[in-house]
Amino acid sequence: MISAGEFRNGVTFEEDGNVMQIIEFQHVKPGKGAAFVRTKVRNVITGSVVEKTYNPTAKFPQAIVDRNEMQYLYEDTGMYTLMDTETYEQIALSEEEFGDYFKFVKENELVSVQSFKGKIFGIVPPNFVTLQITKTDPGFKGNTATNTLKPAILETGAEIRVPLFINEGDSIRIDTRTGEYMERA
Repeated sequence: MISAGEFRNGVTFEEDGNVMQIIEFQHVKPGKGAAFVRTKVRNVITGSVVEKTYNPTAKFPQAIVDRNEMQYLYEDTGMYTLMDTETYEQIALSEEEFGDYFKFVKENELVSVQSFKGKIFGIVPPNFVTLQITKTDPGFKGNTATNTLKPAILETGAEIRVPLFINEGDSIRIDTRTGEYMERA
């Protein structure tokens, strides 16, 4: 059990059958009245974020979220196949549930799989990946001074915006958390 007074960023707990994770917290001691804990929590299963206040003495069961490193093997007819690198056990995940998580992940790349009581709810790709541009408009010499961006399609099929001087066949680094171009690789 964990009390609301012990909340810290990243702590996971169960509330009303949901698994919640603390994004932000603040202990508030007003001049009048009782102290309380103001939080911003995320439901780890659905991804929704809400702001809540708790009495510091309220107790909740702590939720243990498992994080396993798995290798993304391939995609076949809307199913993504992953392999546990320790046990070599393979699992298949549907495109409807987890398709957005794989837009920056190439085959044979390692990802972190998050689960709670055996139910997978999230895939975390590496923070930075290097991918090749497969389709974009041609670049022009001298277009490096402006901050103008153009659409580009990556080898994984994802579409992002890149500077004008990037051409087809170039390899670039991408921040998977924001989906933004970082630099040429």
